[in-house]
Amino acid sequence: MTTMRCGPAGLPPGRAAILESCAPMNDSRTPVSGNQPAFLFDLDGTLLDSVYQHVVAWREALDEVGIPLSVWKIHRRIGMSGGLFVTALLRELGTTVDEETLARLPDLHGDAYLRHFDSVRPLPGAAELLRTLTDEGVPWAIATSGHSRYARKALDLLGVEEDVPMITRDQVRYAKPDPDLFLTAAERLGVDVRDSIVVGDSVWDLLAAQRARALGIGLLSGGYGREELIYAGAFRVYEDPADLLAHLDEVGVRRPL
Repeated sequence: MTTMRCGPAGLPPGRAAILESCAPMNDSRTPVSGNQPAFLFDLDGTLLDSVYQHVVAWREALDEVGIPLSVWKIHRRIGMSGGLFVTALLRELGTTVDEETLARLPDLHGDAYLRHFDSVRPLPGAAELLRTLTDEGVPWAIATSGHSRYARKALDLLGVEEDVPMITRDQVRYAKPDPDLFLTAAERLGVDVRDSIVVGDSVWDLLAAQRARALGIGLLSGGYGREELIYAGAFRVYEDPADLLAHLDEVGVRRPL
């Protein structure tokens, strides 16, 4: 069984606020309407097996402006807003760059990612999960820190229509870990964000979910560990979209027997 049910046993002190998000009862973020929840999906590492293409793309972009950085350090920041990503890495390195270089980095990353896009694939069960939710009448949207020029290319891979709700970095003021992407996605669907479940693979997704007052589900398919996702507020943790699909009943989706 790959499902993680949260609870107090074995967790370190000082996590009470996060643990509250793991309890479905008496949680202010529990869906308020009693209807089936809406799903707000991250994209990279959640629906697409694309995290490492982004890691390599960022390394190529940073190399181009003379900032050498280990791949593992880049991976730990994937899922953040690009601006926060670069700021955090520069702070960690104890260095600075000029404004022109800083402004070039997102485009350099986007160009490099598109060069690697042919190797991107949907994660196991991703297309089937989205198709099942659609067939069951469960609303869903995609909310990604990526920019639209490459994020929307994912729709063909996932076998979904071009007009599905997708909120990208270009459409909000702040990206993850700020809640703007998920708040905007819920608004686009016409649902209360408290009736929504955020599905993501990184701590940044789950922190944004908490700030939006939505429940968060973590997936291990982006490279973060189970404990990290729980500490960031995951209500449940599954291996990948296929595992979530097999356990939709655990997260409030009622399907006919």
